[in-house]
Amino acid sequence: MQTYTTKAFNFCSLKTIESPGKHTGKVSFRKARLMLLLFFLVNIYSISYAATGNWTSGVTGGNITYTTTESPSPAKDYNGNYMTVVYLENLGFHKIGGNSNATDVAWLLSKGYRVIELNYANSTKAVTPAINADIIAINDAIFNGSFCGLTNCSKYRAYVLFEGYRISRDVPYFVDDPTVYNYSSTYTIGDSLRMDIIYPANTSVTVPVVLSFSYSNSYPGDANKNQRLNLGNSLAGFKDSFLEGAPANGIAWAMADHPKYCPWGNGKPANATNNKAYGSYETNPDAARKVKSAVRTLRALGAGLGLSGKIGIYGFSRGSTAGSMAVGDRTVPEFENAGFNTGISDDVQAAALGSGVFDYTQIYNASESDAGNLLTNCPLAWGPLASNYALWQSQGSAYLAQTAATAPVLFFYNTNDALYYQDQIKRFKAKLDSLDVPTATLVNYGTGHAVPQTGATLSTVYSFFNRYLTPPSVTAGIQGIKADDSKDKLSLSLSPNPATDEVKIIFSLINSGKAQIELCNPSGTVLYKAEKQYDYAGLQKETISLNKLNLPQGIYIIRVSADGMQGITKLIRGKMLI
Repeated sequence: MQTYTTKAFNFCSLKTIESPGKHTGKVSFRKARLMLLLFFLVNIYSISYAATGNWTSGVTGGNITYTTTESPSPAKDYNGNYMTVVYLENLGFHKIGGNSNATDVAWLLSKGYRVIELNYANSTKAVTPAINADIIAINDAIFNGSFCGLTNCSKYRAYVLFEGYRISRDVPYFVDDPTVYNYSSTYTIGDSLRMDIIYPANTSVTVPVVLSFSYSNSYPGDANKNQRLNLGNSLAGFKDSFLEGAPANGIAWAMADHPKYCPWGNGKPANATNNKAYGSYETNPDAARKVKSAVRTLRALGAGLGLSGKIGIYGFSRGSTAGSMAVGDRTVPEFENAGFNTGISDDVQAAALGSGVFDYTQIYNASESDAGNLLTNCPLAWGPLASNYALWQSQGSAYLAQTAATAPVLFFYNTNDALYYQDQIKRFKAKLDSLDVPTATLVNYGTGHAVPQTGATLSTVYSFFNRYLTPPSVTAGIQGIKADDSKDKLSLSLSPNPATDEVKIIFSLINSGKAQIELCNPSGTVLYKAEKQYDYAGLQKETISLNKLNLPQGIYIIRVSADGMQGITKLIRGKMLI
């Protein structure tokens, strides 16, 4: 059931009023009512209507209250649906932004967004990475056409924002050259490629940012310029909660238009007769120029948006191929001399790359449908590999990785995805390892061509970025004990929590080696301590029997330390209200 509230005039209780001017005359009651009625009609669109109700949260395991407020001047997408922000508030961790929620919601409304506030009532369950499950559920509901009773939210202009964060939308980062892909024939004047930046408002600490490129392409041309990211493989359509969940780890995020600015199955070199020579990949120097310009633009704007200057790359599929162009340390003047803010560094500090293409000279290693498209199209654009090896090599990001100054990379993939993706990752990782570039691998977190979605696997990715981007802590306050700020944060979660008999401790290691597990009381006294050797990196699980420790009901602290990193979280013993 929804409840609607509005501001209203009580015409029936209106008394006589005095008119302004030199003389004090009286205005009739009827005339005054007509005047105010006219005023009401003129200003009716400036009134915000709010609806309240309950939404079932998979994270808290119960209903949480939502409030929907319509903007007085609603912004709509190309299809006439409402641009929407789902605003998660009163969560279980420290809010970085300094404004009140009311202030930030009012700001969003002033920008034209419909705002749906989800009030988590400070539930201790509303923390990373558990909160990502709700993000996926929200996106699914919006993408399927109904969320909180609303059927007209934009499917590609809807954003999940954490309290304290705002959005800078449609930020230009490059002016496209329509002659590169030569498609369509009506596209003759280059558009501005754009990005959306989600950043903390009025913050006393700066935060790093993770930049991703869309999985596919925007729509070129004036008639379609309002259809940015209007594709099935959007944030909502692909169940990708990593970016939108980043603020729960103290990280901002940005999503940029894909560098290949034409429909994916089309595009051709200048004077080519085959219209699909560029049908299945991006070409350089165009792609690299755009990626580097996006990084520079994000860094240039960062100081005014509460960003620290540290930038990570997150990419999957086509977005991984594009984003990987920012990882290497090789300077190629042809790649560096175009776009915005050319005097600013385009270095990135870390990257997480899913299945993508990083070295086109290696595409003959696996024959599959997608690889088959490359085998057909690449020679049309660049000539035979044997006689044009240097050109083919310059098209991939592996070419740009030259020394140990290359950014650390976490690769993720499923072994039942296409074999040529696995081969690309294997070979690129081998090159980075040979250069002593730190790498890690997350394997079989799901099925097929998909992104990490579960809490444990998302923790691995967040932990990787935490290590190299050093975001500020957003952990809920713990009396008597806190993480050493000189150490990087280790991803840590408990199951179940609250716990009665035993608790499973789930954490991720970037490298193999020793890890120390401690259970403490709130004053910091160690009640249990164990040190174990782990022969492989990645997800780890340990179980502690609370019965054997004879712990009474109450709040305890779990701390895990490994490889210079530390993770701390609360444990609740017994059935306690949260």
